[in-house]
Amino acid sequence: CSIFSLTKSTNIVYILADDMGYGDMECNNPASKIPTPNLNRLAEQGMRFTDAHAGSSVCTPSRYSIMTGRYCWRSRLKEGIVWQWDGALIEPDQKTVAQLLREQDYQTACIGKWHLGLDWKLQDGSQPSDHVNFGEMMSDQRAEIGRQIDYTKRIGGGPVDRGFESYFGVDVPNFPPYTWFENDRVVEIPSVQKPDEQYGHPGASIPGWSLEKMVPEFTRRAVDYIESQSATEKPFFLYLPLTSPHSPVVPNEEFKGKSGIGNYGDFVCEVDWVVGQVDAALESSGLSDDTLVIFTSDNGPESRTHDEEGAYQRYRNHQHYSMGELRGVKRDLWEGGHRVPFIAKWPREVSVGATCDQLISLSDFMATCAEMSGATLIDGEAEDSVSILKLLRGEQDASPREFAVHHSCNGGF
Repeated sequence: CSIFSLTKSTNIVYILADDMGYGDMECNNPASKIPTPNLNRLAEQGMRFTDAHAGSSVCTPSRYSIMTGRYCWRSRLKEGIVWQWDGALIEPDQKTVAQLLREQDYQTACIGKWHLGLDWKLQDGSQPSDHVNFGEMMSDQRAEIGRQIDYTKRIGGGPVDRGFESYFGVDVPNFPPYTWFENDRVVEIPSVQKPDEQYGHPGASIPGWSLEKMVPEFTRRAVDYIESQSATEKPFFLYLPLTSPHSPVVPNEEFKGKSGIGNYGDFVCEVDWVVGQVDAALESSGLSDDTLVIFTSDNGPESRTHDEEGAYQRYRNHQHYSMGELRGVKRDLWEGGHRVPFIAKWPREVSVGATCDQLISLSDFMATCAEMSGATLIDGEAEDSVSILKLLRGEQDASPREFAVHHSCNGGF
């Protein structure tokens, strides 16, 4: 009973980096060239997991498993990602971790990148799925769909339809529409085309859209949300999926040159800054002791993009290996593609400066939240999720899971 009373009201902040490699954090990789003081401090104040894995080496399926506790290959997406205008991937009757926690009287908020599909309406009343195959790139057809989207309509299937009370962010930073989303609407209807020189797929944009503003705006809103919770009785769950260091690789001016290895390293420095801002907000609000903070990434680092040299060339040029000692990158079945950084800080429960070498999966989040909050999972809910609560509490004799399943971008297991 005493343990239950401690954990029932625990706040949860889940920070998800995008395309950040296992070896980018100094605390994982002593040879890292990127300074990550805030992540190092988070690890010193909590537990660093060395064998944490995403369910896939690309973002959509990894995010699906975090939100539902299920491997994405159980859904209709068997490989790849959801593309522009694809409908909602999470099934309407599939419980998410946000819904589970909301049923336990949590307040829930999502700030950042969604990338799990949205149910758009076209001007003729049809849906994009009537015109394009789900999960297939089909660039020309999708560009034509983009010209027919009715931005005045409610957007279904997003965070507020999947358990979050509030949402602010973008769908994907390099996909149209280039505008802010709030709850189930766009904040401003895009009225121009994205400039050709600006990174991303062609499509509709609001005038003056800035790629650099995304991370600071998410951070500001996350800090505001945390500070607003200090006066409430209910616990909260904040899901903060960043757009960084994913392309477009656009570190803000104060971070440029900070790593000494180019824009990617500087963008990781900005991710580290986000972690510091969130941690400081929890401390100043008096919420730190009662909050579980998780930092991780959805998959490994990019091999190369149009605006960044990529993981292999970064090693050749700067002797920084984003995968650490692992083989492979984003999209690969090798561990560099799906073994990810993972830190958990929870002052009331997790030992300071601990390291856990047991196998865990990002899909384990939902079962862990269920055990923490006293919720019960029924058949068909989070069937690939295993609670890691015992590991967090230092009971590390064996992993709670016997295996984990991973797949590459093309669906290879």
